[in-house]
Amino acid sequence: MDSSQIQFCSDKSQIDLQQVQNLFVLGAFWAQDRTIEDIKIAVEHSDPVITVWDRDLLIGFARATSDVVYRAGIWDVVVHPDYRGRGLGGKLVETVLAHPKVNKVERVYLTTTNQKNFYKKIGFKQNSSTTMVLENARPVNLNSLLEQQAQR
Repeated sequence: MDSSQIQFCSDKSQIDLQQVQNLFVLGAFWAQDRTIEDIKIAVEHSDPVITVWDRDLLIGFARATSDVVYRAGIWDVVVHPDYRGRGLGGKLVETVLAHPKVNKVERVYLTTTNQKNFYKKIGFKQNSSTTMVLENARPVNLNSLLEQQAQR
């Protein structure tokens, strides 16, 4: 690999959503069915979003959400299958962790199924105390909820 052509970018305006979707299809079993519209919304509401490029080809992607003080979450870390095993995934996560919106928070969370050892090398530890999940199959209508509470 000619690493002189590999570039990391934190500018969301440079993101090619079609390439993100293609990268998810190639290398992210959990994101196979994501639409470009939903990816766009996720990117807009995440900061930082870090991409990795080999010239014009998107080869890495990760995003985070953060309150900047207490909690942050890292999401959708993926490296193109042809570029794995070269240290890019670790550098990608470290770039997210170094971002000013993440680097001072008390705790950074992530969810992973198959890559626990990869994240342990970066410094993450398993945490059995944060295992609750709400599968939001029926999103709540906020206006209706507020009206109901006002009537009580």
